[in-house]
Amino acid sequence: MEDEKHQKAEELLEDAERLVIDSIAETMDLYGVTPSIGRLYATMYFKHDPLTLDDMKNDLGMSKPSMSTAVRKLQDINIVKKVWRRGSRKDLFMAEKNFFQYFSHFFGDKWEREAKLNLSSINDAIEKLQEVLNMEEIDVEMKRRAEQDMQQLKEYRNYCHWLERLVESVESGEIFEFLPIEDTDSNRDES
Repeated sequence: MEDEKHQKAEELLEDAERLVIDSIAETMDLYGVTPSIGRLYATMYFKHDPLTLDDMKNDLGMSKPSMSTAVRKLQDINIVKKVWRRGSRKDLFMAEKNFFQYFSHFFGDKWEREAKLNLSSINDAIEKLQEVLNMEEIDVEMKRRAEQDMQQLKEYRNYCHWLERLVESVESGEIFEFLPIEDTDSNRDES
């Protein structure tokens, strides 16, 4: 009887983990990784001790070179970290389990890059449009087009500055004052 309970509990645990692993694997494209790499991360998420490449290979049945490439990709996006353990000569890896921290780093970096790159281009383009607008004897259609482009770019620049402020609020944690992290188990019914 005890073995049956143990087996049933094991099946339920595996089913629960598999449900979340499958959904994480399917949504990791948002972070620029394939479902198989997402599956690796999600599997690591449920491991409570650091894993070696061999451990991961055995869990997922991927080749060691594929596993190594996948782990590097996950390290590149800062969702898996290499950890040190005294006495271990193999590389050990742990999944980031704090999704709020990961969200802040990942999207903060992406949004900051978007804002900086686009602001630079917008400012350069506005200078060129201003040159066109300062030209004498320019035809009306060309001037109208330059004015329209200038107006659009000023609006786009406002968005980029807003995005910079969003990044600052994410990096400082200020965003969580406006949109607090809640313990949804005590506040809502499960979705």
